[in-house]
Amino acid sequence: MKKIVLASKNSDKVKEMRLALQVLPVEILSLSDFPELPDAVEDGATFEDNALIKARFFAARTGLACLADDSGLEVDVLGGLPGVHSARFAGWHANDATNNQKLLDELGKIGATESNAAYRCALAFVDTDGTEIVTQGKIAGTIKTAAQGTGGFGYDPYFYIDADKTMAQISPADKNQISHRGAALKEMILILRQRIY
Repeated sequence: MKKIVLASKNSDKVKEMRLALQVLPVEILSLSDFPELPDAVEDGATFEDNALIKARFFAARTGLACLADDSGLEVDVLGGLPGVHSARFAGWHANDATNNQKLLDELGKIGATESNAAYRCALAFVDTDGTEIVTQGKIAGTIKTAAQGTGGFGYDPYFYIDADKTMAQISPADKNQISHRGAALKEMILILRQRIY
């Protein structure tokens, strides 16, 4: 059975991706299976750049096919921030709570309580033969300063998918159906079905 390494240490993201990828006849590993490996340096200018950096880095070091995601939030009134810096918006050792507080602080500085926004995702797959595949997904919504819901992760409690429901208020399965990562995964799975027997 083919092995694919998910290039993430984010356990929530790994769970989400495992759920979607269970339709493929593959064994899914994550970076927790390779604790000795260093982090990839994500210094790309776009989500696609960073996804490819991670996929190439961990494919080379594990000798296995690798699937990497880079995703984040773009808030219109903040000029697209936090963008590619979403995971470290509040600094190198940021977590969901500090990143969300930084988001609220930045909105507060300009007196905004809501804004059009989008989640974006780029997925990069690097196979053992060097083949590279990239897919992308996006979901538009609204960022509001009032959090709702305890599910999801990242900026989900502040990302409204309609007038009164956030990404943190839907099930993981429903999230995979509509999310930016879900869209990128659906496209990637269609392509991988043709490569993996």
